[in-house]
Amino acid sequence: MTDPGRTDEQVIRADEDVVRVRQLVRAYALQVKLSLVDQTKLVTATSELARNTLIYGGGGTARVEEITDGRRKGVRAHFHDDGPGIPDVTVALADGWSSGKGMGLGLGGAKRLVDQFDLDTEVGRGTDITVVKWAR
Repeated sequence: MTDPGRTDEQVIRADEDVVRVRQLVRAYALQVKLSLVDQTKLVTATSELARNTLIYGGGGTARVEEITDGRRKGVRAHFHDDGPGIPDVTVALADGWSSGKGMGLGLGGAKRLVDQFDLDTEVGRGTDITVVKWAR
């Protein structure tokens, strides 16, 4: 069970919004006292996901929140778009796969950088991705 703390939402419609998401995630990471390495991992993963929301989803939203499970604090980031969806999740998560339009990290790389990664997508419906990074 994770109890949410503070929450912020950012609309993603332009490159500047991706930068705002990155800054917001870093602020939350500092707030829950993630190590510098874990801050970098979370910011890198969420930058990729925000960029994907913009490029592939045609824009959307990012919701960032502080969470706790009673023992530790963490940051949860949820990305939503109403874009075309991901036709083949297995291929999209494969190591080294890139459409050539993103930063090159890919969904698989973003998944490896966080503690939890949940993807819900359907062609024609859009994509929701939620990631969590816990303080150690």
